[in-house]
Formats: sequence, C-alpha cells, structure tokens
Amino acid sequence: MSLSWSPDDLRLIDKAGELEIAVKRSDGGLRPWIPIWVVCVGGQVYVRTWFRRDTGWFGHALRSRNARIRVPGLEADVAIQDIGDTWTDITDDVDAAYRTKYGRGGAGSMVTAAATATTLRLDPGRAPKD
Repeated sequence: MSLSWSPDDLRLIDKAGELEIAVKRSDGGLRPWIPIWVVCVGGQVYVRTWFRRDTGWFGHALRSRNARIRVPGLEADVAIQDIGDTWTDITDDVDAAYRTKYGRGGAGSMVTAAATATTLRLDPGRAPKD
C-alpha cells in the first residue's frame, strides 16, 4: 500500500522556494541537508539536479531510496522513485511546473534533457528494503 501526500502537505511543499533533503545512510542516520528546487504535479512531489551522476546527494539518493525532507511547516520521511526521462508524459508536466514556479530563465538548467534524466519522485514514507 502506497501513501499519498495530503493536500496540506502538497500546499506547503509547493509553496516552498526550496525543499531541503537529507538522504538516509544505510545505518539510518542522515547525510547533510541539501537545499533543492521542488515542484508538485498531479498530487506528486518531484525534484531534479542539473545532471545525472553517481556522486553527491543525487547518487546517494539513488542508492538509498530513502530520505527525509523539510520545508517550513513540514518534515517527513520519503521514499525515492527514479523516474528519469522515460515517463515523458510526467517529465513534460514536471518541466512545465519548473518553468511556472521558477521562471523560464531561472528554470533553464532544470528543464534540459540532462536534468530531465534526473527526475525523482518523492513519496511519503519509506522505500521497502530489497
């Protein structure tokens, strides 16, 4: 059973200019908090980095699949789903959301093909262990 975001949670996340994410280590501890841009589309929460890599917060997120996020008024555990660039119906909507929220100029690096390939969905709760 997957959990969904409440309307209040989505409002708080979407209102925030940045979301802070701390990827969970294998021992359950948190890595440092990193500020990133965030958008909400279709009742889901999405984040990206400007290019796909195995290092930094993004690489840790791909390996862990679990993190903690915070915005003013909300702190929550999340399961990380790698959407990448394969779900074009979703990634096109996420591109549009970045442009709307951050402006065409500001969102430029977040709507390139390289950035689209880094699309992650953040679901409330924890990812199941393999």
